[in-house]
Amino acid sequence: MTTLTIQQINTAIIQGSFTNDQLTSINDAVKYARAQLGRQTVREMRKGINVRFTSNRTGQTIAGTVLEVKIKNVIVQTAQGRYRVPANMLEVV
Repeated sequence: MTTLTIQQINTAIIQGSFTNDQLTSINDAVKYARAQLGRQTVREMRKGINVRFTSNRTGQTIAGTVLEVKIKNVIVQTAQGRYRVPANMLEVV
């Protein structure tokens, strides 16, 4: 089995001549993988754990402490305030 890099996959998608159904299938696979990653992360989260994430608005990395774990999101207390962060964006410090 050949292992492709992310760059090779991106290039194949951009330069490829995929049909709409094939692109939809690729998109569905990415959504599924992202959801699985989020579920795995939520299972690892506990109140009081130190985490960090990159803000979509500012691009800076923000560190904080988990206050509450929801189904898909985690409430994180930071020096800047509270954030509701999707679990797949968090990294345990």
